[in-house]
Amino acid sequence: MNQPLRQTSALAVVSLVMGIVGWTVLPFIGSLVAIITGHMARADIRRQPQALEGDGLALAGLILGWVAVIGSLLVVAGFLLFFGGLALFAASQS
Repeated sequence: MNQPLRQTSALAVVSLVMGIVGWTVLPFIGSLVAIITGHMARADIRRQPQALEGDGLALAGLILGWVAVIGSLLVVAGFLLFFGGLALFAASQS
């Protein structure tokens, strides 16, 4: 019995590629695109499981995107806390 050939979702591939780009060339923009296209790809794959595959690619893009965004936010928060504390310390010394 021959099963129909399933096509890899283009959005899943875009999500994975942009997830990688988000870690290298375009840190924040690439990650946002990876998150958006990853969610779109997973929704399309769930709606058409007989025609589309690539859920793992979309999931990998989502994970790369979210980890980069959360890491960026933690770095910014750490930067603000460090220099805010430094400014508070300097103000209390005068």
